[in-house]
Amino acid sequence: MWPDLLIGASVGDFLIVTVLLGGGTAWLTGKAVARGWGPYSHLVLYSLLLAGAVRFCHFALFGDTLASLEPALVEFVLLLAIATLGFRALRRRQMTHQYDWMFEPAGPLAWRARTGGPR
Repeated sequence: MWPDLLIGASVGDFLIVTVLLGGGTAWLTGKAVARGWGPYSHLVLYSLLLAGAVRFCHFALFGDTLASLEPALVEFVLLLAIATLGFRALRRRQMTHQYDWMFEPAGPLAWRARTGGPR
């Protein structure tokens, strides 16, 4: 009963629509914002719109409630987290490849100022 109250759908519906379809779209949205050198605030807005679209898909396909706060908030936070991962992964690649003389990788999602002499 707990997943139904929190996510507003069955676990299978949540995994297919929110995680698989919405999560894939969120990942690509994060990469698209980073590719265009857009600010993170754009990503938050796009994730909010995407969460609304995913909520509508749950409503249209499975008859779930459309305007329920808890499931919408769970979906927004999850989709924003996935979009942030896509954003940071591509932004790290941009910074370390385009500005390789100034930055070096510092993990899978971060970069740091290059230490030592020029490359």
